[in-house]
Order: sequence, then C-alpha cells, then structure tokens
Amino acid sequence: MSAPVAKPPAALPEELAAPERTGRRGSALVHRLFVVRELGILAALVLLVLVTVVANPRFLSGQNVRDLLLSAAILTVLAAGQTMVIVTRNVDLSVGSVLGLSAYATGTLLVVAPGTPVVVAVLAGTAVGAVCGLLNGLVVAAAGVPSLVVTLGTLYAFRGLDSLWASSADRLQINAADLPSGFKALGGARLLGVPVLFLVAVAVVLLVGWYLRTFRSGRELYGIGSAPEAARLSGIPVGRRVLTAFVVNGALAGLAGVLYAARFQTLDTTAGTGQELFVVAAAVVGGVAIFGGSGSVYGAALGALLLTTIGTALPQLGLDPFWRDAAVGALILAAIALDRALQLRLAARLRGRNARRDR
Repeated sequence: MSAPVAKPPAALPEELAAPERTGRRGSALVHRLFVVRELGILAALVLLVLVTVVANPRFLSGQNVRDLLLSAAILTVLAAGQTMVIVTRNVDLSVGSVLGLSAYATGTLLVVAPGTPVVVAVLAGTAVGAVCGLLNGLVVAAAGVPSLVVTLGTLYAFRGLDSLWASSADRLQINAADLPSGFKALGGARLLGVPVLFLVAVAVVLLVGWYLRTFRSGRELYGIGSAPEAARLSGIPVGRRVLTAFVVNGALAGLAGVLYAARFQTLDTTAGTGQELFVVAAAVVGGVAIFGGSGSVYGAALGALLLTTIGTALPQLGLDPFWRDAAVGALILAAIALDRALQLRLAARLRGRNARRDR
C-alpha cells in the first residue's frame, strides 16, 4: 500500500493575507523613513562641523576632537538608556540625579577603599543606578503612575539623598587628589588615539541597538509604545518589559555617573544637574518619537553627538552660549513636527496602497 501523498499547505485567504502584507509594507516604510531621518541628522552634524572649521580651522585639532568625544560619551550613554524608556511611551526625568548619585557613590567608595579595582568601582556605580531605575520602574509598572510624575519626584528625591549623604559624611566635595591614580587614568585613557570613555559609549549603543533589533523582548518594547492595550491583549508582559526598560536605563545612568567621575574627577552634589533635559532632547532630536513606538538608539547617539557639537561649536563661532539652549529648543520642536509629518505621510501611503489593492 502506497503512502498517502501529503497535500501542500493551503494558501492564506486573501482577507487574511492582505493585513500581513500591509504590515510588512508599513514596517518597511517606517524603516526607510527613519533611515532618511538619521541621515539628515548626520548631514546636519557634518554641515555644522564644516561651518565651524571655516570659522576656526583649529576646531578639528586632535585635542579638540578628543574633548568633543569625551563630552559626547556621557550624553550618548544616557541617551541610549533613555531610548529604551521612551519607545515604551514613558520618560525618565531622574537620570541627571541618578548620574550625580552614582558618581558620588563611586567617588566615596574609592576614597574609603583606595585599593578597589576599577572594574569593581564601575560595577558598583552601575548597580547604584540600576537600583534607582528599579524603584522608578516598580512605581510606574506596578502602581500604574505616569512616568513623568514618578521620575519628576525621584529627580528631587535622588538629588536630596545625594545631598544628605554628602552632608552627613562631612564630604561635600571629592577632589582629584582624593581619587586613586588608576581610576583617574581611565578618564584620559586612549586606544589608537580614541578616548576609552567614547569607546565605552559606542559599545553601549551597539549592545542596546542589537538587543532592540534582535531579541523578542526588545522588539516588544516598540509594540508597547505603539499600542499598550493591544500589546497587553496579545500576551506581551507589559509591566515586566517596562520595568526592564527602567532598570536598564538606570544602570546606564549609573555607568554614565562612573564615566563622569573618571572624566571630571571633582565631584559634589550638583553633578549632572539639568542633564535630563539634554538627554531627552538628544533622543527626540535623534528620531525617537516622544509618544513611543518608534526610533533607534543609533539616531539617539547621533542626536547626542549633534547637541554636544553645538555646545562646543558656538563659542568657536563667537556666539553667546545662550544660543545653545535656544538651538536645543528649536531642534526639539522641529523633531516633534517632523515626527507628526512622518506619521501622516506613512498613513497616507498605506491608505493609497490599500486603495489600489482593493480596486
């Protein structure tokens, strides 16, 4: 008796296949539009550098470039973590205070125990940030309190804790002379002429980008930001994913605090003050939609580099530093307007394709 011949799988009905094709087309369009946007940020960065070099040819001297990369490293690490939070339709305004608390904690550890290995100091500072992120995430994910309210409160709470710690320890400031030479060497270390701190920032961006693109849990963050209720109904553990995003963001803010301590080597309770605004600006300018669901960590990194370059270039162009804040504000407004325009264009193109298919 001959074995039965297996039937080929039946094709999907047209009404089921069409939404799948539409989803793939929409995803491709989104990817194309945001690649174009990131290229636009890169073009703006290159144009700014060219204009500054024309005004001051020494702008691209070796020392100036190293200083620029060192300054951008801290903001880039913070922007990478903030990206994970914003794509879930949340925001973390406490990162500046977390950076300050982590930097002070790292400095205190090295003062009290000068023989602490640099790797242990880095892990300790990162752990302090992760704990702060865990507290933020628990309140947001478990209690359902809006992240804007929660992190605005913890911004002041963490800063107050830092001040209380410094005053009770009678150590209002930690100076470079108090830190071990091995840790201070990290701030100026170079590999093939590139600052090590900047290479750390690049590694962070690559790891976060790989996670968001490759892992299912990373891609689910975008689904949560696009439609939280639909994500919940589809079985995505929304609370757990949001909590993870806040913990990773806190850990990266803690790492940024360690980089800050190594870079500046003079620490007090004002470290990182106001940094949260530039972090959110870097992410939004870099194409991370403030309403969640889209954007990439690579764009956020470009946004951080652009904002840092603006701050460095303005004095070279003879302009008042006030214009840096004005430029950042204008870029944020332009980014939000561009987000809206991209959404409308995407929706119009999808409607047009669906209409042609239905004819």
